[in-house]
Amino acid sequence: MASVPRRGVLKGLPLAAGAVIAGRATGAHAGAPAAARAADAAPFPQPAIRTVRPRPRRLETRLTVGFTEQRLPGVGTVLTRTYDGSLPGPTLRVRPGDSLHLTHVNALPPNPAAAHHDLGMNVPHGFNTFNLHLHGMHVAPTGDADNVFRSFEPAASGKAATSWSSVVDIPLNHPAGTFWYHPHHHGSTATQLLNGLAGVIIVEGDIDAVPEVAAAKDLVVCINELKVSGGKVPDLTSDTTYDGIPSTFLVNGAANPTLTIAPGEVQRWRIVNAGALTTLYLTLEGQQTQQIAADGITFTKPVPVTDLQLPVGGRADLLVRGGDPGTYRLTAGGVSQPLMTLKVTGTPRSMALPTRLPGRPTTLPEPTRRRSLIFRSYENVFSGDFRNAYRILGDGETPPGDPRAARTDPQWGRFRPDYVNHRVRLGQVEEWTVTNDSHRHAHHPLHLHTNHFLVTRVNGRPLATPVWHDTVGLPPHGSLTIRLRAEDFTGRSMVHCHQSQHEDEGMMQIIEYVR
Repeated sequence: MASVPRRGVLKGLPLAAGAVIAGRATGAHAGAPAAARAADAAPFPQPAIRTVRPRPRRLETRLTVGFTEQRLPGVGTVLTRTYDGSLPGPTLRVRPGDSLHLTHVNALPPNPAAAHHDLGMNVPHGFNTFNLHLHGMHVAPTGDADNVFRSFEPAASGKAATSWSSVVDIPLNHPAGTFWYHPHHHGSTATQLLNGLAGVIIVEGDIDAVPEVAAAKDLVVCINELKVSGGKVPDLTSDTTYDGIPSTFLVNGAANPTLTIAPGEVQRWRIVNAGALTTLYLTLEGQQTQQIAADGITFTKPVPVTDLQLPVGGRADLLVRGGDPGTYRLTAGGVSQPLMTLKVTGTPRSMALPTRLPGRPTTLPEPTRRRSLIFRSYENVFSGDFRNAYRILGDGETPPGDPRAARTDPQWGRFRPDYVNHRVRLGQVEEWTVTNDSHRHAHHPLHLHTNHFLVTRVNGRPLATPVWHDTVGLPPHGSLTIRLRAEDFTGRSMVHCHQSQHEDEGMMQIIEYVR
């Protein structure tokens, strides 16, 4: 994984305004690969957009998952699993009150026979089985909606592709912002994300009516992380499968694409870390930048930004105003090639930045219940191909099948689909302290399905302004304090680490929302 610059750790932890540094202009750096420099001539790519019909207001579309060859500048030809043959998948644009009617087609080949392993389902498997997760969306986690307990299996050999349907009603109180979708079948999530199976969801609403935001060019910046070896992404068949394979980072399916902005022009960038393994510490050179939302929740006012710690699954909406003419880079700490290049050129413009936003208040009442969770990894504790254990311990931890196991046994805390770890009552405010008790595998992005949570403390220190998130990085050897008020939807949902290899190997729990 990418190395972590100390500056990014220190400034990024609170995430209240973690974003992009305003630095100096540079020329095109001489060490850039020729393919990256050639990208200057290509237009900045955007995923295809699919939107709703006016009456009734619903988006009906088909998403076909299959192997396709992608010709990636600077990378070569890669055989990878995609949505509808594109990387990333199409962007879905909706509004509160709309409904999504999705047909999922599994055109992948049958899964090979599963090898027996004493860890059971907490070993990566079923790489051609998937389902749907609407990451960050406040929608029903049950039935045919955002239900990650479903399995969309491939057809038997020689049979026609199989299909499933999802119907998702978006409530009228849904926040406007940037979200995304990806598979979430336990055991295959990491491999499928590293193939690029992901797409962006945009929920339009009140933030889009702010005049300065409405005037800005609206751009998706979807960052995928691929592990390419031998012209394909290998399936995760051991803890060491991806060791030695450098990550390939793409923006909207391109290696280091070039975006043009005029001096004084304001653009809205919807940045999505749609990878599987790597927290991104982003730096943009030379531009005035404000963050206006995190994880789809609008701030109450824009925040001038410095560094962005963007965990796997995290999103940040930025307003970027073009600076002096020149060539600049969006980079990530530890990643050798720029993620994208920004050219400031053309006739200067005079566009304003907003001073106020229709954000969600950053307070919740005092909690009526408290919980303590511990994210812990154990190294080299099992035999076979998967030697490490990734667990959530503390309140609600999953007991082992063997009642004689000691509490320090890594059999404690593994994921079980039949075990409810937490029951959370709708409307009741809870406070959770979540601790990162790991050693080498120190980066654990905390992700909660169905409801956002309010980060109030980092390492016990209160934030000056708490921040709403659905995905946030746990400080190495540190803790976060969050407040949660579940609303609207009952049923089983998830809390887990969004470093997806950890999730596939057991760092996940079930929450049941109850009345």
